[in-house]
Amino acid sequence: MNLRRFIVARLQSLRQRHAKQSVLGSSAGVPDLSFERWPESLRDPTRFYIDCFRYFHSSLPSELQQHRHYFTKKKRGFGEDAFHVMWFLLFRQFRPDNFLEIGVYRGQVITLIALLAKLHQTTCDVYGVAPFSSSGDEVSKYPINVDYFKDTLANFEHFGLPSPSLLKAFSTDERALELISSRVWDMIYIDGNHDYAIAKKDWELCSKNVRQNGIIVFDDAGTSTSFDPPVFATRGHPGPARVAAEIDPGQFKEILQVGHNRVFQRL
Repeated sequence: MNLRRFIVARLQSLRQRHAKQSVLGSSAGVPDLSFERWPESLRDPTRFYIDCFRYFHSSLPSELQQHRHYFTKKKRGFGEDAFHVMWFLLFRQFRPDNFLEIGVYRGQVITLIALLAKLHQTTCDVYGVAPFSSSGDEVSKYPINVDYFKDTLANFEHFGLPSPSLLKAFSTDERALELISSRVWDMIYIDGNHDYAIAKKDWELCSKNVRQNGIIVFDDAGTSTSFDPPVFATRGHPGPARVAAEIDPGQFKEILQVGHNRVFQRL
């Protein structure tokens, strides 16, 4: 069984590599990812995703490419190359003074935000809420031999970034509820438990505590959209997608989609 899984994983890796090379080999010029073009990501999310992937390999600052390669190596993080481009676009457009991530894993996103602040010569207070353990959900399993809290801090040190404010708790714990409710946030990334009931609670609380015109990025919420992923991407999971489909358009406007990441702005 282990040999079979190894062979299947190896074949999938080769298919993904071939598909990436095919996309990059057929591209020409630098994709236009200007703010004015973001509405196209909602009408044709597949094409926009491919453009983000191409942009990563052709035009994203080398520091951000290297950051992604570091987390890809030794499986330090999940995600996809195009998501680094999404965060680059969001930070460049909105320049948040504070940032909250629910579901940190090993710190790929929050180190990226801190790095973006450094490259833009600005400051951003970075917060993370997570159990920092191997606790999973209906669709996710995580290694048990990692000290996630120490590893996250070590990754900040690796990039020479100021330490974040981390809370070791589930997002539904009282301490987490207090932290999330303690301030008005500029930008929030919901990437915690993928079960519908928990994702719903995360959205309900975060949506009350993000500022007017502030941003909430919902991870793994693409299954209810027309996004048709290439073999090196995924559509996400039913729980977050169901929550995203229930978001009140009178309170939040969807402004960007990159793969299974969907970006909502409070009206």
